[in-house]
Amino acid sequence: MLPPGVVSLRAYDVVGDPGVHTGMPSTSLTLILSVDEPLQVGWAGRPATRTSHWGGLAGLHDLPAQIHHGGRQRGVQVSLSVAGARALLGLPASALAGVVADAADVDPVLRELPARLAEAAPQRWESLVADALLAALASRAGAGAAVPRAEVGHAFRCLAAGMAVADVADEVGYSRRHLTALVRAEAGVSPKTYARLARFERSHALVKRGVRLAEVAARCGYTDQSHLARDWRDLAGCSPRRWLSREFPFVLAAGGAGE
Repeated sequence: MLPPGVVSLRAYDVVGDPGVHTGMPSTSLTLILSVDEPLQVGWAGRPATRTSHWGGLAGLHDLPAQIHHGGRQRGVQVSLSVAGARALLGLPASALAGVVADAADVDPVLRELPARLAEAAPQRWESLVADALLAALASRAGAGAAVPRAEVGHAFRCLAAGMAVADVADEVGYSRRHLTALVRAEAGVSPKTYARLARFERSHALVKRGVRLAEVAARCGYTDQSHLARDWRDLAGCSPRRWLSREFPFVLAAGGAGE
């Protein structure tokens, strides 16, 4: 069972040629705890942003990350919801928006995890990380950690479901301007960007399953397949077909890790 606020938690062990793996934008924060070699990651097209971490924590972003690797990648990847950032890390997701932070600088619990993973058997990695996050959750709850307003959480769910921003504002009883301020304060992106990330995330899941692109576009709310392709070029740096040909072996071997 995953700790509250954790969208997914997966160990991965992938062997292949050295290269670059794409970290896709989504509505979740991404924590990668690396084993064997530190994570080398930066934003696509911005080589000066490349940094090295045994534990890397990325906030919401609207451009692809580039993960440079030497051929073998082992570790654990965790996806955290926006609400999970507060519950588990004690800070709003907005504090990490558009950046890849060193996990050791964010929380003492995360600082210890890479070394503990290196000493543990791979079959224990997922439970080890889950237990550490549960302990962090209990600690935050005991300290009375702040939680987002209920109506803000509802707004995020509505945006993720594809509701228009104006309709979401009406749903939660806020002006559009006030909703924008609250969402940006919590997530670090505007409601429109969050909704776009959610739509892209849905399309990404369908593309991985091999659904035809015209059907993906229709099911995810794009006006047509060209609209889908433009969004992928902006957010993934390539077309869906190009992403599949380049990334599918990794996604298949990792069971979804590194999404």
